[in-house]
Amino acid sequence: MDAFDTDVIVAGAGPSGLMLAGELRLAGIPVIVLDRLAEPMQQSRALGFSARTLEEFGQRGLLAEFGELDTIPVGHFGGMPLDYRIIEGGNFGVRGVPQSRTERILAGWALGLGADLRRSHEVVGLEQDGSGVTVDADTPGGVVRLRARYLVGCDGARSAVRRLTGIAFPGTDATMEMKMADFTGVRVPIRPTGQVGEAGMVVVLPLGPEAIRAVVFERGAGVRPTQEPPTFPEVADAFQRVTGEDIHAGRPIWTSYFTDASRQAETYRRDRVFLAGDAAHIHLPIGAQGISAGVGDVVNLGWKLAAALRGHAPADLLDTYHAERHPVGAGIVANTLVQRSLYLGGPEAQPLRDVFGDLIRLDQVQRRLVGAVTGLDIVYGGEEGGHPLLGRRLPEQELAVADAKTTTFELLRAGRPVLLDLHDSAGLRASAAGWSDRMDIVTASRLDPTAPAASLLVRPDGYVAWVSTDGTPDGLTGALGRWFGAPVSTD
Repeated sequence: MDAFDTDVIVAGAGPSGLMLAGELRLAGIPVIVLDRLAEPMQQSRALGFSARTLEEFGQRGLLAEFGELDTIPVGHFGGMPLDYRIIEGGNFGVRGVPQSRTERILAGWALGLGADLRRSHEVVGLEQDGSGVTVDADTPGGVVRLRARYLVGCDGARSAVRRLTGIAFPGTDATMEMKMADFTGVRVPIRPTGQVGEAGMVVVLPLGPEAIRAVVFERGAGVRPTQEPPTFPEVADAFQRVTGEDIHAGRPIWTSYFTDASRQAETYRRDRVFLAGDAAHIHLPIGAQGISAGVGDVVNLGWKLAAALRGHAPADLLDTYHAERHPVGAGIVANTLVQRSLYLGGPEAQPLRDVFGDLIRLDQVQRRLVGAVTGLDIVYGGEEGGHPLLGRRLPEQELAVADAKTTTFELLRAGRPVLLDLHDSAGLRASAAGWSDRMDIVTASRLDPTAPAASLLVRPDGYVAWVSTDGTPDGLTGALGRWFGAPVSTD
């Protein structure tokens, strides 16, 4: 008989890996997280997350840990002004939240739920068979071997899991580089959405009362032939050439760089191995879409892995992870490449900017772009001519349950499916009774009269899998079986 150390091994303790660990522990699934670093990274590449990620954190009750967050109503798409309020509840998301803080909050949540985080463990080998995956991890004490039923690679752009599994990572190599430095001691004008000039582009962001982050793209500089970060004088030199401003007297905290290399894994699943986050897709980090795409990946995957491990997943449930998330990743890679051309292209890109500038004045175009960059327009399996909520995220709304108030997000906090009965329908509840062991059946009423008057089946990730506008259970058992497996006997 197989001896397993855990049900799931997650490689990588970044936002994606930690979020997945928490999702699995909500379902009671044993999980070990391996990370090559001895300590959490203190520096932060990402400084925020999108509107959909804000909702996903809200669904799990995590937003209070972040403190006061201000959403951003307006921004840009490749330098073109974009008002996110053009869609209901629209906003960019939040800025000014260091990735290190996000990771600290997610680690506290996952570890509090019982996840096992093992640092100084670098994945160096893996083998899989019909029942599980064996992982070799290099540690200060030597190589250790662990076995799990599934492995998820959340181990970044240079993913060892992806390489060892032999999953292709097609795309385009870097053509440009953006140097980055966090520093104190020098004040320069803040440019939160960037400033473009003939010599290049800079973004300057505050990191608190003292520190500043500067990101600089120097037109024509190309890509350095190294993976080492630039020195602070190199960043300051480039910043001065682009802006004419001198930051050499600054006291550097951290330097790094990123490029426009854009790649996507050919498949997000190979048998018992899955990829998520930067291990599955990389792109120019514009608009906080990287961290948000990774969180979206694992919120989609976590409940499906849990269902498979609990033995009530439909046969093809795990395949829906790639089917649903790969198109989302492809869309992000595409829109960041477009933004690169609009924002950082030279004079040859001016005709594109002219045409795009005309198009973006159209409401329909603005709505499409806002939905794409925020993640608010993701649709999983919606039907042509079906209810507009089907396959889409369920927005937060207030509800009355018995004599108490709650919200749709609070109902999702446990990470379980929810049948939201807004018609007080005994027929709905009777039809769903065979799934009550794995689903919450909630009879409620709307407190907002403008909210949709529909009873809904909501997946654990917050997406609507079935809709009834009149309280009848037509199609409900089919949707329940499709996503949550066979019912138990209620006799």
